[in-house]
Amino acid sequence: MNEVFIMRGGNPLRGEVTIGGAKNAALGIIAGALLTEDKVTIENLPDVRDVNVMLEALKEVGAKVDRVDAHTAVIEAKNISMHSIDDEYIRRIRASYYFIGALLGKYHEATVPLPGGCAIGQRPIDQHLKGFRALGTQAEVENGYLVAKAEEGLFGSHIYLDVVSVGATINIMLASALAEGLTIVENVAKEPHIVDVANFLNSMGANIRGAGTDTIRIRGVKRLHGTTYAVIPDQIEAGTFMCAAAITRGDVLVKNVIPKHMESISAKLLEMGNTIIEYDESIRVIGKLEQKATDVKTLPYPGFPTDMQPQISVTLALAKGNSVVTESIFENRFKYVDELTRMGAKIKVEGNVSVIEGQKSLGGASLNALDLRAGAALVLAGLAAQGITVVHDIGYIQRGYEHFEEKLQALGADISLAENRKEQQKFRMKAV
Repeated sequence: MNEVFIMRGGNPLRGEVTIGGAKNAALGIIAGALLTEDKVTIENLPDVRDVNVMLEALKEVGAKVDRVDAHTAVIEAKNISMHSIDDEYIRRIRASYYFIGALLGKYHEATVPLPGGCAIGQRPIDQHLKGFRALGTQAEVENGYLVAKAEEGLFGSHIYLDVVSVGATINIMLASALAEGLTIVENVAKEPHIVDVANFLNSMGANIRGAGTDTIRIRGVKRLHGTTYAVIPDQIEAGTFMCAAAITRGDVLVKNVIPKHMESISAKLLEMGNTIIEYDESIRVIGKLEQKATDVKTLPYPGFPTDMQPQISVTLALAKGNSVVTESIFENRFKYVDELTRMGAKIKVEGNVSVIEGQKSLGGASLNALDLRAGAALVLAGLAAQGITVVHDIGYIQRGYEHFEEKLQALGADISLAENRKEQQKFRMKAV
């Protein structure tokens, strides 16, 4: 399938958009459902590819998954047939490694293929291994699989993470929720989805304290019970629509968000001269006609998210003056810059720093989405550009954004999902 997004830029986005559940929280929570034999109901699931692949993988190992509707699933994991997961689909998503923590926690063994996902640099799992080994597990990488076994069971331990890792933090929580004794993990990630996974596990009877701070304390319990839990809103989807409002000089009310989670993004859009109005569960962004340059450095939460770096870079490409963007999380996160320069953006990249010289306008072009967030950023660039833009390889975008083009259409964007050349031609012929 050669689906593309095709769009005609120039329409300021106006109206309201509702944000779905957080993909990264949902993936950790789905894996966590393996830790009990009771029924677990998860609400506010985003209907995106990564989540759907995770649910399919659960079925593969024998869990019962009832998709009540697009955003609700009931999981019953009492008849797990094997403690290993092998599926070509699962390799495509980073979060496949959460199954290791969950299977280890419940069955003291796991074999899971090493994760894939986006081409934004190495996703080392050394901190995951460090955590598992500290809990009494033999864990090795063999032929593209992570093989872990704790013959004596899992025991609480004191773990210091050498680098802040979201994945390792979640995995250690999953593995130690049922371990014997107290596990103390220092230098952990503090992202909203860490707190969400901890709250989910606590709603099942786990004893986890300190999520959202530097140190998490997990006192192992004998068993976990069923629960009904709603996933938090997606910080990155919300940030993407906030940037979309700014870049198109529009006026958008972004609903179903937690404003506290959005502070680093709101601050940068404010610095650029945009108007930001916060409500209890929504944020209104009014894009200023002339925006000014600012500097951005990606950092672990509560700093500016690496997953928002491409979207803010596109916004800065149309701001007055020179901006410097420093990427401190992933080493290959500027690959999309070549695509933007084809639209007339002036961006120089040296190592992990880009210097963006703001332009008055961008021109439409044929572009390739290289990863999930860069793909979304190219769509934003196309919405602000003069003429027609086509974004290819949109499978990446669909991994993390639900009904992206439909939500944009509802805000007045002239964008369409075209399945073939004929549909592209039809869009081009359409009267402006």
